[in-house]
Amino acid sequence: MQQVSNYYEVLGVSRNATGDEIKKAFRRLARTYHPDVNPDNKEAEENFKSINEAYDVLSDDKRRAEYNRSLLGTTKRKSPRSTTNGNGSARSEFDLWKFKDFNNNPPKRTKVVASGRPLRRDVEARLTIPLEKAYQGGKQRIRLEDGRSLEVDMPPGIVDGQKIRLKGQGIEGGDLYLKLNVARHSLFEVQGVDIYCRIPLTPSEAILGGAIEVPTIDGLVKMTVPKGVKPGQRLRLANKGYPTMAGKRGDQLVEITILTPPEPTTEELELYAKLRDIETFKPRQSLS
Repeated sequence: MQQVSNYYEVLGVSRNATGDEIKKAFRRLARTYHPDVNPDNKEAEENFKSINEAYDVLSDDKRRAEYNRSLLGTTKRKSPRSTTNGNGSARSEFDLWKFKDFNNNPPKRTKVVASGRPLRRDVEARLTIPLEKAYQGGKQRIRLEDGRSLEVDMPPGIVDGQKIRLKGQGIEGGDLYLKLNVARHSLFEVQGVDIYCRIPLTPSEAILGGAIEVPTIDGLVKMTVPKGVKPGQRLRLANKGYPTMAGKRGDQLVEITILTPPEPTTEELELYAKLRDIETFKPRQSLS
């Protein structure tokens, strides 16, 4: 009679193991004996085939039930007749058979042949998206290394390095883990839940103050600059930052820089000259 391989022993789990326990055991062993980890190792290759075959049977409820019945058939045969040894202790015929000399006919190791069913495997892919897309979310089409094209519905408020699990989109029904990187923006920088940017002012705007238009991730908004604002000073636009886990938003931090005109007109130069003649501020007075 053909010997029935004990798939529970192959995976190192009990007969009452749950589906999750079987899956965890399989994944642990698959990582250990995978051919990519053990190149040119025939024993590891055979072990990998064995655990693949065992998982193929035990992960399917119907096939597992049939397999359990086959195991039950091997244990419900008539018990071997007992005998006694010289010390009067009972020994079964099975015990006597077990210790026979098998030099002429040694027992053979049962070879488990993989069913050919491809191994389910989780995979990871990377995608770089612009900051505006990370903020807004929405549908994004991606192309995987195996040539497949998928449309992913991304949530709003994605942060750099965040992973999205796409169930069943891996290899043979495994999962796809999409790691998202947010591209560097030319103006904005995400700092936690706040968005930071630098806004230049002219000398007159810094001195006189007033309303200016400032870009935000939502578009242009008006911001009031106080009189006499200093370079490096930060102004705050409330609720114009990044979304939080609680559904609120951070702030936008606007750092002020002051730029002089690169090519002032003749009229501007005349006005600057008049201003220089009448201004009372002496920035180097403390140095003398």
